[in-house]
Amino acid sequence: MKALWSVPGLALVFALLAGCVTINIYFPTAAAEEAARAIVRDALQVPDSEAAPQSESGAQLPAQPRHAGAATGSTPVLAWVLERLVSPAAAQSPDLQIETPAINRIRASMRERAPQLAPHFRSGAIGFGNNGDVVIRDLSEVPLRDRSTVQRLVSEENSDRDSLYREIARANDRPDWERQIRETFARVWVEEAPAGYWYQDRNGQWRQK
Repeated sequence: MKALWSVPGLALVFALLAGCVTINIYFPTAAAEEAARAIVRDALQVPDSEAAPQSESGAQLPAQPRHAGAATGSTPVLAWVLERLVSPAAAQSPDLQIETPAINRIRASMRERAPQLAPHFRSGAIGFGNNGDVVIRDLSEVPLRDRSTVQRLVSEENSDRDSLYREIARANDRPDWERQIRETFARVWVEEAPAGYWYQDRNGQWRQK
């Protein structure tokens, strides 16, 4: 015990403590997926009968800490220090905030646009890009007189999606999460899309559900 409280021992304790505090700030993968799924279903207007299964409670599933057992094998002194110095909030799985005025406005805009985009998703004129945006796949599927409208709709949709991913990151005070939020949405858009919709795989190749 004396050795632990020596200068090297204290340095080790606080180095481990700093590491534990840092690793508890992680991207909440499961919570992000559940949030994305709710937003995507709302935006696509997917009927309940076509929706993917949820958890029995219907609640967002918290992500499991990557290092939940980090302190299990720690010395009693280190455990005592961690218990008193690490805030309870830091030791818990973070919730993902998706209810803000800005996010709600974006979601309303996407929901309103969905019926105009749906026929072009079904025809294959547009599809889901592998970056979480909408991509024009085959404009020849659109009558000439409507092509400028489709291009405008796609541009507006992508602007809303970019804003959505950014605002979710901001709402959670983690702008560095934007890339991971986008990646999560990119996958969930495809998973929740009705059969027959087109999407890009990781290599940018078009596939049909």
